[in-house]
Amino acid sequence: MKDKYVITWYMIQIHARQLSYRLLPSSQWKGILAINKGGLILSAMVARELNLMYIDTICISNYNIKNSIEKINIIKKPKIKGNNFILIDDLVNTGKTAQLIRPLYPKSKFVTIFAKPKGKKYVDDYIVDVPQNVWIEQPWETGISYIPPISEH
Repeated sequence: MKDKYVITWYMIQIHARQLSYRLLPSSQWKGILAINKGGLILSAMVARELNLMYIDTICISNYNIKNSIEKINIIKKPKIKGNNFILIDDLVNTGKTAQLIRPLYPKSKFVTIFAKPKGKKYVDDYIVDVPQNVWIEQPWETGISYIPPISEH
């Protein structure tokens, strides 16, 4: 992927607030289940906006094996069971993670900030459409560095 969509902390905060408005009233939710790693920071932002005190994680390991076949495993899932949780991840790409997790919490709401075409049918709500071939650079994956002026090259 050569195209990038660079996200700032400010953008994430605005999108998290937009998502939180869509999740009102907060009284309908027992808590948030954050999908690592992208859902962790977002879950804290949404929990703050909705004044939800329960946050837990679903830890996923996905890796490529021979022939670029993606293998997804659940490393850790919450001990709590039931419905009416918000499942949060930062983005849905192909939907494989959502397909694995959704059966565990069928009456919960799966939300993301970003959705690519192949995956958006697997989430209940999202904020931003992103083309499939675009790489999203989240603010927690980047840093600020000095770039010399072109004339100095």
